[in-house]
Amino acid sequence: MKHDTFCVIMAGGVGSRFWPISRTANPKQFLDILGIGRTLIQQTFDRFRPICPVENFLIVTSKEYKDIVLEQLPELKQDQVLLEPLRRNTAPCIAYANTVIQHRNPDANIVVTPADHLIMNDDLFRTNITTGLKFVSEKDALLTLGIKPHKPETGYGYIQTGEHVGGEYPNFYKVKTFTEKPNYEMAKVFFESGEFFWNSGIFLWSLKSITSAFKEHLNEVQVLFDKIDAYIGTDKEEEELNNTYMECKNISIDYGVMEKASNVYLQTADFKWSDLGTWSSLHEHSDKDENNNARINGKILMYDSSGCVVHVPDEKRVVIQGLNNYIVVESKNALLICPMENEQQIRQFTNDVKTEFGENY
Repeated sequence: MKHDTFCVIMAGGVGSRFWPISRTANPKQFLDILGIGRTLIQQTFDRFRPICPVENFLIVTSKEYKDIVLEQLPELKQDQVLLEPLRRNTAPCIAYANTVIQHRNPDANIVVTPADHLIMNDDLFRTNITTGLKFVSEKDALLTLGIKPHKPETGYGYIQTGEHVGGEYPNFYKVKTFTEKPNYEMAKVFFESGEFFWNSGIFLWSLKSITSAFKEHLNEVQVLFDKIDAYIGTDKEEEELNNTYMECKNISIDYGVMEKASNVYLQTADFKWSDLGTWSSLHEHSDKDENNNARINGKILMYDSSGCVVHVPDEKRVVIQGLNNYIVVESKNALLICPMENEQQIRQFTNDVKTEFGENY
């Protein structure tokens, strides 16, 4: 089965909520956010390497990130880096990868993953993925991984479990409902019910099943990519791809396919997971001192401070006194100091900084 396994890594985002570390020219998936010597996309590649042959990896990203992908993943060839001319969300990204995989292995089983998530316990993760790949190779099924919530979280989507599959797949369920990011009261209801799991954004399916689902539920996108099929690997691929993306709608795979299809299943996963979407999520999953401060890189002294995340360059000496539950981040020409509770405003801060000082900030 390994020969038929493909891994699609989605790596086109800009990671604006991790400003000022993450910039448009060098977003978070290409950074060593955790300070462990490997960037997030490198960790994702490492995680899937025992499951998927190197030649079966595809990285879908933006044109401006081609060189950095090849620099950070030197095992890959240029034709394994699929360059989107425009950002059109996850459905077109996946449709593009499907079109390329069709040329290489029509019998492929595929796992699709974001490039920038944190996974704890890689061995357990790979066991879950291997079981999931077996499931989708046997059934006409669209499978997603669900994470058991440990708190009412408003930053994630939720999936409600339905009928239990059972048998050799004890932690597999038909999906009953999808819910986008809820308010706190609803998240609390979901958490307490035990029926809802966080949507990890990791998907598994056969090429045949996902192509059929596109034709049924998102045919306007499928038709566009069918048109470029003949140009894949030719000198006209870039031109035709530009035209396709100009016409293609901006739509997620969740909304366009998963919420509409009747053959959607959930595999409940036991490994620790975070989409590392915010500084508070990084704080949650980082080593912390006795005062709950996460100090990442730099030489940092903290006095009368608690619950902070501090991320500065290695060579920086920092002294902090009297801060509680703050984000303190310095990178190159920018410094952010923000209460943790206000971190949802960071995207607005980023836009304001670009407007006031220019794109390079």
